[in-house]
Amino acid sequence: MQRRNIIAGIALAATATLALAGCATGAGGDGSGEPAAGDEFDLIEAGTLTVCSDIPYAPFEFEGGDNGTGYTGFDIDLLDAIAKELDLTLAVQDVGFDALQSGTTLAAGQCDVGASAMTITEERKANIDFSEPYYDSLQSLLVRTDSGIESIDDLSGKNVGVQQGTTGEAYATENAEGAQLVQYPSDGELWPAMQAGQIDAILQDQPVNLEHEKADSAYKIVEEYETGESYGFAYAKGEKDALREAIDGALQDLRDSGDYQTIYDTYFTAK
Repeated sequence: MQRRNIIAGIALAATATLALAGCATGAGGDGSGEPAAGDEFDLIEAGTLTVCSDIPYAPFEFEGGDNGTGYTGFDIDLLDAIAKELDLTLAVQDVGFDALQSGTTLAAGQCDVGASAMTITEERKANIDFSEPYYDSLQSLLVRTDSGIESIDDLSGKNVGVQQGTTGEAYATENAEGAQLVQYPSDGELWPAMQAGQIDAILQDQPVNLEHEKADSAYKIVEEYETGESYGFAYAKGEKDALREAIDGALQDLRDSGDYQTIYDTYFTAK
């Protein structure tokens, strides 16, 4: 009986030791007893701001950079600066734009925020919460220089490439009379299709078409369209208010400090 009591005592002591070790680790999981950075934001991974983006969509998001995510671009660099303001690490996932802009990806909890040159619209607001605007954009029409196409009025009977679920597609639907719209999931398919002669024009965001114009002199932007669009970061509806407010605050801090302008000039100021 005495031996049994000794063994039971050892087992209880071991259990107590493990419990104390767990308490010492604390919410932060680093032994400090301090909460992990960003705990108040209900992040999908403690201490990390996880961003979903449809890549490539230069100059907003594309492969490269030295921030540790494998990606760079205006959206990515801006959110990297915001993450640092909030003492968070940035992580980026490449996802399809249509599911992102519809709110499906965000509602599934795949990421904390969507950043993919996404225009703030009333239709999207039904399923998504948006940040304050961080970029104002135009739509544009890109064609081959020898195509004979000079404006949207010349697109009747032409194959016009658009990205599915975008405001570019909506603008083409409303204004490109007689055109045959061809949907693609992203610019990663649109641009090769244009180069292969499968489509006659691309109607999409001006900065993206401008990148193609710069890359190949055989293509040119023939028109730009003032559509009053502004981009916003996207969040699951009704689920990320604290994070949204913190990112809005960090964005304003970057504007005030001049860091926003520095990032902007990297991608959009003529050189």
